[in-house]
Amino acid sequence: MEAPVKRHSKKRDGIRAVIKGTKSHPDAEWIYGQLKPDFPDLSLATVYRNLNEMKKNGEIQTVAFFNGKERYDGDVSSHTHFICDRCGKIEDLWDIGHDEAIDAQAQENFHGKITSHSLIFHGVCGECVNKKL
Repeated sequence: MEAPVKRHSKKRDGIRAVIKGTKSHPDAEWIYGQLKPDFPDLSLATVYRNLNEMKKNGEIQTVAFFNGKERYDGDVSSHTHFICDRCGKIEDLWDIGHDEAIDAQAQENFHGKITSHSLIFHGVCGECVNKKL
């Protein structure tokens, strides 16, 4: 049985454009806020439903959960992230290459099949370091 064909949706296109057009690694509520002025009948449930579908299709990825909110990345290429533990800012770290040796090392002690890994650094971003508490 074939999967049903999805109808074209301006809201889905808008959600895709917002997530692909930012480097801020937003949560669903931020995406919703960006689109609500253009789509007054948009619901947060519609945003979540479309984000989940895009994740299943490999169009976007989840980077992390911060303060109970899932944070998304429209760039699904292999890259490293930094998460500020104070403000939740997520930054891409492009200078740190993907190390396939880590996959091989993990595979040696694992009875399944390792296909990839993600690397996330935690700490305090420059803006938070410079703020007085």
